[in-house]
Amino acid sequence: MSEKLMVTLNTQIANWSLLFTKLHNFHWYVKGPQFFTLHVKFEELYTEAALHVDNLAERLLALGGSPVATLHGVLETATVKDAVGNESAVEMVGTIVADFETIVKELKEGMSIANQEDDETTGDMLLAIHYSLEKHVWMLKSFLG
Repeated sequence: MSEKLMVTLNTQIANWSLLFTKLHNFHWYVKGPQFFTLHVKFEELYTEAALHVDNLAERLLALGGSPVATLHGVLETATVKDAVGNESAVEMVGTIVADFETIVKELKEGMSIANQEDDETTGDMLLAIHYSLEKHVWMLKSFLG
């Protein structure tokens, strides 16, 4: 496994680890008329984030790499940003859309790297996450109008 693929996988692990916490924050602190809708959606998304963290880390371990596994490492490696802590419901959704769009771009780059290394398994894993995120982005943007 190349250094580029290891960095790609660790960036995804860090991003999903950060999003796991950020989505919990949004789940707990969302307020307003959209509470019931968003409370459930954020729970769905943090549950999915936890699965991505575990699957990506186990793939990296299977390839002989070392997944980022400390909060310091996550914050140092992630390309998405932590929650501010006082976002409105609409700002929460907008932030998640922006985060997912960042990750979609990085997943495309990761799929290209995996393809160059003839690593179909990793490429397929990244493609599955990519597909899921494109659907989430569409739905969340529709929510925003």
